Amino acid sequence: MALRSSVATILVAALVLLAGCAGSNRLQYDSAQDAYQKGMDRFESEDYEDAIRYYRAVLSYGRANDWADDAQIQMARAYRNNNQYRLAATEYRRFLQLYRNDERVPVVEFERAMCYYQLSPQYQLDQSDTQQAISFFQLFIDRYPNHELVPEAQEHVQELRAKLAHKKYEAATLYETRGMYRAAALTHEVVFDQYPETAWADDALLGAIRSYIEYAAQSVPQRQAERLEKAIENYNRLTQVFPDSPLLQDAEGLYEEAQSRLEAIQEQQSLADNG
Repeated sequence: MALRSSVATILVAALVLLAGCAGSNRLQYDSAQDAYQKGMDRFESEDYEDAIRYYRAVLSYGRANDWADDAQIQMARAYRNNNQYRLAATEYRRFLQLYRNDERVPVVEFERAMCYYQLSPQYQLDQSDTQQAISFFQLFIDRYPNHELVPEAQEHVQELRAKLAHKKYEAATLYETRGMYRAAALTHEVVFDQYPETAWADDALLGAIRSYIEYAAQSVPQRQAERLEKAIENYNRLTQVFPDSPLLQDAEGLYEEAQSRLEAIQEQQSLADNG
């Protein structure tokens, strides 16, 4: 009996302790304004999880209450400051859906784009978030061309586009390494065509020259001339678009090789025609 009594006492004590812990974790507020202010207090002290709970409490009073719009945007910011970028993006999107006429909409659109910017991974990985960030930044720039945040948005777009160019360029060089010169040449050209303003554009043109020369060497005699001509065409693009590129010296040697091979083919063709 004594043992049973002791076990019962321990269980009761444990239940009381758990109830006390649960009670201490409950939010205390008596209005939407009170919940919002307590949420802001937690936000300022960087207790973002509790801040989010208070902001949700504000919204429990209905989306039309005087503090709902502020709570919605602050909840998104709390998620973002807590490195929960996808949840933050969702809450920013909800703000844009519910409060389309709010004067803070431009800033919210910029901050939503920043969530995807912060999700953008290293160039070797899947770049879906990078593409999404570029899309949202560009949308912001197009809609609010005179906004003070436009220069920052443009800088981020340039940075993200350079990352995409880098990924595509590495794919092209991998094709080269594997001896897939047609794919390499075409992919190098895509890098230049799609990302001409990035630091990878002149590297890509050099890669295209190099790949077309190798592609010609692998080709049947009837197709070699046109592929050497493509190498020369990309050399001309490089010299015209990037006259100060440090890659011009390497390109010059490749150009001379392509030109020499092409002239030899043309001479043989002329002899065959006259023979």
